Amino acid sequence: MQSAAGIADQARPLFGGALSAVVPHSATDISDLREIPDNQEVFAHAHTDQSLIVELVEYQGRVADQDAARYHFEDIAGSNKALEPGAFEVTSLTALPKSEVCLSECSSAWMLIGTQRVSKFNEEARNTVTLHLGLLRLPQFSTDVLITFNDPQSISPDSSSAAALGTLKEPWTVQDFQRMLQTLTLHNPGLFG
Repeated sequence: MQSAAGIADQARPLFGGALSAVVPHSATDISDLREIPDNQEVFAHAHTDQSLIVELVEYQGRVADQDAARYHFEDIAGSNKALEPGAFEVTSLTALPKSEVCLSECSSAWMLIGTQRVSKFNEEARNTVTLHLGLLRLPQFSTDVLITFNDPQSISPDSSSAAALGTLKEPWTVQDFQRMLQTLTLHNPGLFG
């Protein structure tokens, strides 16, 4: 694949090379800065407050495919302490044709767009973040793969993120997120035990 700049994108190894995907430009691997749970790969944009997370979570067999992305979105809202009325909203849910994703092992693929009002580092200030969630379901491995693109839309002046507002340089786009979602590839099923 080629990026918008015409440069050939390289797939980046994830989870010790068991998976790979094209990760956008200016991505900082957060595991180089702090400890990250073993079931996550976390990347932050070098110049914005955007982040991308690849997460392996338990397959939710009791949740129908068409409801699973919303289930995980609401679970993330709970983790973000954004469950009160008006703190989160789903604006779009789309099934992705399997022909559009490299992870041929998935039984279904979904893309959800929503917003959450979240605080960073347990601050009182809340920021409005558009959350793009990709879900790739792998029931044969008892795993749901989530790719989450956190794209802040409104930063509270009292947030620690407000300092980064003046440095918005080449932010990631929805196309960057979609490229990562579509290029996720499994190389070693032993990852799932």
